[in-house]
Amino acid sequence: MQQINIALIGTGVIAHAHMEYYGEIEGVNVIAACDLDEKKLNDFCDKWHIPHRYTDYRELLKRDDILAVDVCLHNNLHAPISVAVMAAGKHCYCEKPMAGSYNDAVAMKEAAAHYGVKLHIQLAMLYGAHGNAAKKLVDGGRLGKIYHARSYGYRRRGRPFVDGYAEKEFVSPHWAGHGALYDMGVYHISQLLYLLGTPKVERVSGTVYQELAMDSKRRVESGYDVEELGVGFVKFAGGLTMDILESWAIHGSEFPMSALYGTEGGLQFAMKGETKSMKFFSEIEGYPAETELDLGAEQYRRHQLNPKLFSVYEKCQAHWIGALRGECEHIDTPHIALQTMLISEGIFLSGKLGREVTADEIPELSVSNAIRRQDAPFGELTYPPHPFYK
Repeated sequence: MQQINIALIGTGVIAHAHMEYYGEIEGVNVIAACDLDEKKLNDFCDKWHIPHRYTDYRELLKRDDILAVDVCLHNNLHAPISVAVMAAGKHCYCEKPMAGSYNDAVAMKEAAAHYGVKLHIQLAMLYGAHGNAAKKLVDGGRLGKIYHARSYGYRRRGRPFVDGYAEKEFVSPHWAGHGALYDMGVYHISQLLYLLGTPKVERVSGTVYQELAMDSKRRVESGYDVEELGVGFVKFAGGLTMDILESWAIHGSEFPMSALYGTEGGLQFAMKGETKSMKFFSEIEGYPAETELDLGAEQYRRHQLNPKLFSVYEKCQAHWIGALRGECEHIDTPHIALQTMLISEGIFLSGKLGREVTADEIPELSVSNAIRRQDAPFGELTYPPHPFYK
């Protein structure tokens, strides 16, 4: 078993979840962590028994005993810190969304190629029982020709910070860039793109909303100015379409979950909380049929028959470590995440311009949101002079 030494940059809420996942993988050692807040850093490292602690990420990156670095920072820090990680010769795992804008995400993907390292983005819904089952049905041709996809995500009232949980930076344009589409929509859109083989985007339309009342003190304290509802429509090459509805807050009942519709069958993901079922719609001799798949039983059987192979398709961190060890073919999450960013940015631009935008327009209109000024945390985050920076 190859021992893998990992470091984390950022010790907030999501970093604790990452530590739980790493703890389930044999031979993974998180040996260093970095955060500007020294108390938070020490509390985190004490809890997870991490020996080496840094308040300057540049000092951490000088270590030669670290194979990969996990970036657990706010969205607009993803690009500058991830690029610095890769420039130091380390493989990079980065939280979703890939970056604060399409422009910055492109820089990350090109930096990985430039430095010859692996980049992985946390797209959690590509894995697990639902992801594995859906992939089998789609790849097996059970849906026939898929012509429409539906990307849905619902919260009745769940905006970070202003509705009572998480940190205020989650709803700040300076730190997060955007809201519901970046926080939740990235999971659902990327899952569908993966199942569809990441089709070529042609046109995007949509808009975003920020309409519901919130605690006035928290609005001021956080500088809340991101979307609570994102609505979009995508046209792909070959006639395939996708509609998108992603809510942090809405006066309405729960949406149906994401779905795929094909000429031979349809696939609907389980409602919230139903983790071990999936519905498949078809016809049997002309009779409409609805089949509920028992995902738990098949997941158990596959895991018993080939636990090592199956484990690398259960969770994002397990797949990442498996790819570093050469145990599985690395899913191209940077490409999937970049196309997800293209769609999200297309929705933002469409709402701003009041019209549909083409896939060619989006990169031209996208601007960097990356925090890289002298007053930014982690020091002066200026991009190195390489040709992939715009």
